[in-house]
Amino acid sequence: MDHPVKPVQTLTLCMGSSCFSKGNNLNAAAIENFIRENELTETISIQGCLCEQQCKNGPNIRIGDELIQGVQPGMLHDLLAHKIRR
Repeated sequence: MDHPVKPVQTLTLCMGSSCFSKGNNLNAAAIENFIRENELTETISIQGCLCEQQCKNGPNIRIGDELIQGVQPGMLHDLLAHKIRR
């Protein structure tokens, strides 16, 4: 019996200097912890980018094609629980 392959969802963190200093330096570790704690390592791909060209609205995170702005570490867990399909 074949098991269906779960779709991989891409999560991209802007690591440009503005987003990094505004909170994505902390968000990166929190995202990794969330994925590990929820056993999503097989279904979530994390990558970084240098700039989303939206510095004034950062820190910016992209989940799939959706750009989410102003993501602070305190809101990250609820955001990921809501946005990431299990």
